[in-house]
Amino acid sequence: MAEPTENDAKFMQIALEEAQKGYDEGGIPIGAVLVSAAGEILGRGHNLRIQKSSPTLHAEMSALESASRLPAFAYAGATMYTTLSPCTMCTGAILLYKITRVVMGENKTFVGGEDWLGAKGVEVVNMHDEGCYELLQRFVKERPGDWGEDIGEEGK
Repeated sequence: MAEPTENDAKFMQIALEEAQKGYDEGGIPIGAVLVSAAGEILGRGHNLRIQKSSPTLHAEMSALESASRLPAFAYAGATMYTTLSPCTMCTGAILLYKITRVVMGENKTFVGGEDWLGAKGVEVVNMHDEGCYELLQRFVKERPGDWGEDIGEEGK
């Protein structure tokens, strides 16, 4: 795994703010921010599965939705900041749009498609951020059924 850059903490803080917003809304506290190679925020969002009764609105998908329809070249060199290791669905979207870098807040709670991303040439960075970890752990303890449903392991 690659090392964080100077700007990674700033954008991860924005992703964590999105995660907190999701928690405050009664949803799963995972946030994401899509940032262009030039450092411009293209989209930001948080997990909305509970709020919108959606099977697919994970934080990364929400950030892509927020970015709206962009030409393919807009994703060149982009970074997806996400407070948690991206699941298989979100990993697939990252690969589909050729996003070249993923910075995750943590992967102690859940390990997603990191190896797949790396095998496809995507730079993967783990910030090991305690704020991301603590917020999600609070949710997992409070609502284990909703957490299990989110990661496809209902009943956990």
